[in-house]
Amino acid sequence: MAGYSSHSSTLFLLLLVVVSGWGGLSKCEAFGTFGFDVHHRFSDPVKGILAVDELPEKGSVNYYAVMAHRDRLIRGRRLASLEQQTPLTALTFLNGNDTYRIEVLGFLHYANVSVGTPALSFLVALDTGSDLFWLPCDCTSCVHGLKSSTGQIDFNIYSTNTSSTASKVPCNNTLCARQTQCPSPNSNCPYQVRYLSNGTSSTGILVEDLLHLTSEDKQSKAVNAPITFGCGQVQTGSFLDGAAPNGLFGLGMADISVPSMLSKAGLASNSFSMCFGHDGIGRISFGDKGSANQSETPFNLRQTHPAYNVSISQISVGGNVADLEFSAIFDSGTSFTYLNDPAYTLISESFNTLALEERHSSDSGLPFEYCYDLSPNNKSFKYPIVSLTMKGGEKFLVNDPVLVISMDSGDIYCLGVVKSEDVNIIGQNFMTGYRIVFDREKMVLGWKASDCFSRDEFNSLPVSPPKSKAFPPAISVNPEATAIPTPGNGSPQLNPLTLALVIFLFPVLIFS
Repeated sequence: MAGYSSHSSTLFLLLLVVVSGWGGLSKCEAFGTFGFDVHHRFSDPVKGILAVDELPEKGSVNYYAVMAHRDRLIRGRRLASLEQQTPLTALTFLNGNDTYRIEVLGFLHYANVSVGTPALSFLVALDTGSDLFWLPCDCTSCVHGLKSSTGQIDFNIYSTNTSSTASKVPCNNTLCARQTQCPSPNSNCPYQVRYLSNGTSSTGILVEDLLHLTSEDKQSKAVNAPITFGCGQVQTGSFLDGAAPNGLFGLGMADISVPSMLSKAGLASNSFSMCFGHDGIGRISFGDKGSANQSETPFNLRQTHPAYNVSISQISVGGNVADLEFSAIFDSGTSFTYLNDPAYTLISESFNTLALEERHSSDSGLPFEYCYDLSPNNKSFKYPIVSLTMKGGEKFLVNDPVLVISMDSGDIYCLGVVKSEDVNIIGQNFMTGYRIVFDREKMVLGWKASDCFSRDEFNSLPVSPPKSKAFPPAISVNPEATAIPTPGNGSPQLNPLTLALVIFLFPVLIFS
């Protein structure tokens, strides 16, 4: 019997996929709404702030085509291998280890990080697909805030002139990759990260300052970590258009990434974890090596572009197993999953063969090719279960492969996979419901089912962490405009008024 998942679809409700072993079926039930009052980037209050006036009319079919284009923003990366370090106490951000998936800012996971003296907080996107951590800094081109129906939401802007612990990185520093472009060894080290999206880039100089962390033990000891990051003086393209407007936190393998610097300084072991909750709330922990009973698969380390790349040997759709070997990168900077052929065709056509609903017309302009019409007032539907077999034989069940979209003609659901022209990406939708461990000491990817809040599953701070003295970037100005969702079950039902960017944060060339 083919394996199916059952999905509940109703306006204004959130969705949760719950796997059930009965009859090979999985079931999804509808729960109460857990929303955040953050304004959509295409909404009227935001227009004029993030240069969105030229974008498609909200609710139009072109809207989704734009989102798919955003997910192809940034391709390629240059990463480096790292030394192994002794495991230490896990660390997280001083403001807490909670991460939040924010629709208005691309359906990526964000966290509040505090930097400098006195500490300022920044709402940064967490991206395992890039290396450099950069903040808007003494900038001539950056986003200073958002408008909402209740007022202005201001972002903090970092400045080396206002932090007493800041220093500029000279060109003779080992982390300066553009030394050949420096007029002298003591000159400020320049950086430029360029992205494949209509001139999208971040440009500035490297600086060093304190990143304020806390240990994840009972003492919750404060840790001030000296780190090198980008003082982003000029942002262009998509960074002015809603993608990581207040900074990007690179979590890649290169020496310039924060996990690498924490490990080299002996502050945390060379591993970290991210948890992706069904409700959009997650966790991040530096130095976390996971649990003994987690599933694991080795990284494929390439000499030119080492990344969080793994090998997949089998695909199962609805219980039908097919042998297919391909590699894919686990990337928190991508909202949905991108696959090229033959993996894309195998999954999508197998899914289509087993889908019970009528396929939605292909001329809708949606970036998702395989969508299905839901009858009016349909409270639940079944779809084929998707799972991947990783190198080594461990199974990776995809908890959340579909998304519900409200169209003018009625609700539809789509397989959340987009055809890629080159690289295979396992995006956030496939990682939902898991604690993912990026262990760079053992060079393995680990995963374990988690709700991101159970203490026996996750080495974490209390759900309500101590208040930080750092000045939050948005909630201090207008708490209601940036309300954070409360812990609960479900994932958002998407519609043209709430679905935001589909970001694909891959740098083309770091420090080019």
